Amino acid sequence: MSSRISASRARARGAVDPIALDDDATLHAMGYPRKLTRRFQAFDNFAISFTVINVVAGIFSGFGFGWNAGGPAILVFGWTGVSVMVLFVGASMAEVASAYPTSGALYFSAGKLARRHKGAWSWYTGWLNFAGQVGGTAATGYAAAIFLQALITLQWPGYEPTGHRTVLITALIIVAQGLANTYTVQLVAVLNRISVWWLLCGLAVIVTALVTVPDQHQPASFVTHFANNTGFTSGLYGGMLGLLVTSWTFTGFDGSFHMSEETVRATVNAPKGITRSIASSALAGLVLMCALVYSARDYDRVAAADSPPVRILIDGVGLAAAKALLLIVIGAMLFCGLANLTSNARQIFAFSRDGAMPGSRWWHSVSPRTRTPVNAVWLAVGCSLVLVLPGWWSHTAFTAIVSVNVVGLFLAYGIPILLRLRLGDAFQPGPWHLGRWGRPVGVVAVTWILFSSVLFMLPHAAPVTVTSFNYAPVVLAVVLGVASLWWFTAARRRFHGPVSYGRPDEVAAMDLV
Repeated sequence: MSSRISASRARARGAVDPIALDDDATLHAMGYPRKLTRRFQAFDNFAISFTVINVVAGIFSGFGFGWNAGGPAILVFGWTGVSVMVLFVGASMAEVASAYPTSGALYFSAGKLARRHKGAWSWYTGWLNFAGQVGGTAATGYAAAIFLQALITLQWPGYEPTGHRTVLITALIIVAQGLANTYTVQLVAVLNRISVWWLLCGLAVIVTALVTVPDQHQPASFVTHFANNTGFTSGLYGGMLGLLVTSWTFTGFDGSFHMSEETVRATVNAPKGITRSIASSALAGLVLMCALVYSARDYDRVAAADSPPVRILIDGVGLAAAKALLLIVIGAMLFCGLANLTSNARQIFAFSRDGAMPGSRWWHSVSPRTRTPVNAVWLAVGCSLVLVLPGWWSHTAFTAIVSVNVVGLFLAYGIPILLRLRLGDAFQPGPWHLGRWGRPVGVVAVTWILFSSVLFMLPHAAPVTVTSFNYAPVVLAVVLGVASLWWFTAARRRFHGPVSYGRPDEVAAMDLV
């Protein structure tokens, strides 16, 4: 990518070439003092998004849904197609991240890119991002609880998973991840480095086992097998629902953006973290998806199982080995949830720093001992637990939580990209940018976001009943309703988008680290 930046942007940052600015000077030029410890290197920044995307966790948790909503054809070809679409979204986001490397990320850039109504654009982007982040933390914890119970059932057949137990185990998992995030960012960085190798090595072990151990595999043509067991008569609709598997997996890559204030050379390393995490996850995920699909002995037998991917593992490698592989999967899910909560807390910290949340002064405070936004961590934990509660009675809770995650995040991704498109040549890029490809890539990204958002708000199972209802639209309506009520009654008079704490020299004097 070209590293040239226009003179007008240089003037906006004090007539100094932004590439020559150190990270703190870049932050000061945007009006913020340094409050967080900057210890994330390029690999650490990549690791946060790669871990949140987490192809092992995403594919195993969504595989059963896709197996019945389109079957192998949607799982493999849908993975490939959606991965390309998500890469368009990620590249457009990366371009924005290079221009505005702050923890505020999406809502901050929306406020800066809007020509008019900056406060409103920033406000709604931030609340959508908040809802999506909370949904991601909740969904990952919920998935880990489901697979942990699957492992327990294999070990002790008398154990019966229930919705109540799933919710309680999810709560324990999320609270434990909150405790881990309460300590230093250095600990989180170390755990994220470990998670990358856990994912890569674990994926290699699972794929190798599925390729070498089973005495038979499906023929090459099996990848074209299509099935619709959703309860809907339209095969097209059922197949489109199957795309949820890939879209659910490819969420959370804004984590690299949110960690900008804790990343070295953030104007370059944050956008690279976004694009590299998506590309590497797409390739690794395709390998894992094919390994699972071709190891399935019988479509109907797998479709009838309580957990289709577990059934494939047992049939392919035996019960004992399947238990060991499930430990890898559960570990990947736990790492994923930890990284997602880290990103979630940084978004809350930044949004509160600009006074956009109830009790903002409380949520953007930083622990003087650990230099981490501890209060924001526990707000993220609490909100995630509230989102998990419908699982107490709903058997479609997981797909609903996933929909909140996908729709909330992707709409938040799309707003800054749309505003960047509206600016046209007036957009001032950072060191990492797409050049003349910025506009066409952005158009594709926004188009995909609109399509997928509509799709995932629709019913996921038929017949639609109290227990099968997709409550994602309700959750998002409540979030946006509260945000709108607050905006029109009070916030619009005092919130005008990202705030500046003063001139660069003034905010530099406010640095806490």
